[in-house]
Amino acid sequence: MSKYWAIILLFPSVLLALPEDRSQPIYVSAQQVLIDEPGGVSHYSGAAEVTQGSLLLKAETIDVFSRQRQVDKVIAVGDKDQLAHYQQAQPQQTRFIQAQAQTITYLIDRQLVKLKGKAHLIQGFDSFSSGSLDYDIKQDKVLLKRSETDEAQRVRFKIKL
Repeated sequence: MSKYWAIILLFPSVLLALPEDRSQPIYVSAQQVLIDEPGGVSHYSGAAEVTQGSLLLKAETIDVFSRQRQVDKVIAVGDKDQLAHYQQAQPQQTRFIQAQAQTITYLIDRQLVKLKGKAHLIQGFDSFSSGSLDYDIKQDKVLLKRSETDEAQRVRFKIKL
């Protein structure tokens, strides 16, 4: 199947943390695209991918939500075979932040990445896994919670000093 490419010039906003990334165009590729300008949502499906500067978000479906022509939330959902993936350079980290989960929600204004379902985050040389995980980009903090559906699953992490 052919892929559709789109540059989202409709949303001249911030999707990410690095100052130089903010000025970069947003590129989207997917097999199907549905843009609802009045509703403020764009739906990308079929191996969808969003990039802007150092930000990379890949998933089976990605929804981009906007208010007043500003992107305020992005939701990426994986499928049964492939988890959603997030990667981005951070000013306070020497290595890329990398994450994967069944669902990744990026709240732009709050600079918060929420991972739900088989959540895994690599921050520098440290890694964290749990049922759900929140990564506060601005504060450089990680909050992990055990799975709500699998009581036996515990929070796991590895810290390299």
